[in-house]
Amino acid sequence: MITLDRTDKRILEELQKDGSLSNLELAEKVGLSPSPCSRRVKHLEDTGVIVGKAVLLNAETLGLNLTAIIQVSMDRHTPDRFENFDRTLEMCSEVVSCSLITGQAADYLVEVVVTDMAQYQEFLLNKLTTIPGVTGVHSSFVLRKVINRTSIPLDHLK
Repeated sequence: MITLDRTDKRILEELQKDGSLSNLELAEKVGLSPSPCSRRVKHLEDTGVIVGKAVLLNAETLGLNLTAIIQVSMDRHTPDRFENFDRTLEMCSEVVSCSLITGQAADYLVEVVVTDMAQYQEFLLNKLTTIPGVTGVHSSFVLRKVINRTSIPLDHLK
């Protein structure tokens, strides 16, 4: 685990708000000159704290109006079953997140974004349930996202 000082946290908070900031803009926001700011960002990248930058899209504007949260149960809890499931889901463009979980009857929690129920049915019947080892799926559909953060809170770090 890496230790972050107050300035590192401020840099990360600003970049999480807007990853397109230039080094000059970022330096101004966090109260550094450009060179030290650039060195700090490079250090955060080199240590793996910053793993990349992304553009966030509005799914509804693109016609992706249905988000499903799917609990998936597997028949066996073996490394080869999990590895095959993981590899197969990585190839499914509808999947925006997948987590191996504990504490539930399901083994995986999968989030899927599609245009409509017909596309969801296509994904479910022709992709998800054809993966070897899948024994059960339970789907829930998002009515409204109450909180949809992409940032990681840093205020609780020491």
